[in-house]
Amino acid sequence: MKDLMGMMAKAQQLQQRAQELQEEAASKIVEGSAGAGLVSVTMTAKGELRGIKIDPSLFKPDDAEIVEDLIVAAHADAKRKGEEYMAEKMSELTAGLPIPPGMKLPF
Repeated sequence: MKDLMGMMAKAQQLQQRAQELQEEAASKIVEGSAGAGLVSVTMTAKGELRGIKIDPSLFKPDDAEIVEDLIVAAHADAKRKGEEYMAEKMSELTAGLPIPPGMKLPF
């Protein structure tokens, strides 16, 4: 019974730390880029797009589709970096806990 109480306390502590991590992710800014830096986006680690920068050399009338594709690629790059950041933080948070494989946190 003592082990169960200890596990419950650890689970509650883990849930609180996971919530804190979610709040941190909302303020963590990551940047993604595409086209050798011609297009870059900034977003939170939670995936909220904050800004887009486009090199002026890309503004030619026939290049609009290319610029649009580069924006999508830069956003995907930033989102991937945000997800990596969150995975790393969650890994640190759950280090040493006997969590079954495939279990997603926060609860």
